[in-house]
Amino acid sequence: MPDHVLTLQGLTKVFSTDRGPITAVDKVDFDVRGDEFFTMLGPSGCGKTTTLRMIAGLETSTAGKILFNDEDFTRFSAFRRNIGMVFQSYALFPHMTLFENAAYGLRIRGLDNDLIKKKVAEILALLGLDELAERYPADLSGGQQQRVSIARALVYEPGMLLLDEPLANLDAKLRVDMREEIRRIQKELGIMSIYVTHDQEEAMSVSDRLAVFNLGQLMQAGHPEEVYADPTSLFVADFIGKANFFPAHVTNRDGTGAKVSLNSGQELALSRLVEVRESEKADIVDGYDATLMVRPEHVEIGQPGKGEIDCHVRRIQFLGSFIRYIGKCSDATQEVIVDSPRAVPGIEEGSEASVTIHPADARLFHKGDGS
Repeated sequence: MPDHVLTLQGLTKVFSTDRGPITAVDKVDFDVRGDEFFTMLGPSGCGKTTTLRMIAGLETSTAGKILFNDEDFTRFSAFRRNIGMVFQSYALFPHMTLFENAAYGLRIRGLDNDLIKKKVAEILALLGLDELAERYPADLSGGQQQRVSIARALVYEPGMLLLDEPLANLDAKLRVDMREEIRRIQKELGIMSIYVTHDQEEAMSVSDRLAVFNLGQLMQAGHPEEVYADPTSLFVADFIGKANFFPAHVTNRDGTGAKVSLNSGQELALSRLVEVRESEKADIVDGYDATLMVRPEHVEIGQPGKGEIDCHVRRIQFLGSFIRYIGKCSDATQEVIVDSPRAVPGIEEGSEASVTIHPADARLFHKGDGS
């Protein structure tokens, strides 16, 4: 397939309601190129599905542009955009066989019957559905029905594939299997794909890049490992993966880093700094000018006095590849989570312990204003 480019410029959607205008999508900018698997991730009501529907032409935009290969998509009807779309609800015709469901898009385009048979047979074979072609949706499992909806979306060779929470109705194990199947098919066909989900593990596992949304705004976009390791807002730090937060006082700042002190008096030198958005300054604990964020795998737990911060262990969870310790520390705003590759001798539920933060892996979110 040719290398397509999708560009969103200042995309905005405002809904009129009885309570006044509500901005569902607020000046969103991003681009997707080639055969990227790009995911829009965020909590319910954050604007990700509305953005997807505007790309598909199912929702009109209030402002901004949607460009596909430099053509303004907002001038085209949904049909003319040549987009394949997969919905959460499968949206299959119950009176049609699997074959006819998959062939539907080709029939309304008026293709020759022999060509329809050839294209449908190819796509069903790709999805492992060829032996089920004469069955009806009611005779298929949830995973098989979702494969049919994907086949229907891909059979007419769309310029891009849009997927709106496609795995939400499947059980946990099948979700994992299907997300890998979707990724395999997408890469095999080389088709640009935009995926919507609220499931961060799903997004992190399948995406080439992802965009995190909140309250209609695009908070951060990047490769999964980049967004996880270097969040640019308190929201992203908290939403992606697990995180520990410690209120901190900035005692010294220079051009490349800062020194901070925690409640316990521990001082840390940090080089990974970000000034929070105006809207997030209120999320920093009153009386402090910064929040220190560190991931659970970058905190160590040990015997009392061994680390710098005292901790009371409340819960220990065996999670297969690591042990999770959950404790209460006076330095933290919430329970502290420590993920250790192995059990720590002498540390049990209800015991006292201490934790050590690795400063090189911590990130400081500060208010700015000269702090």
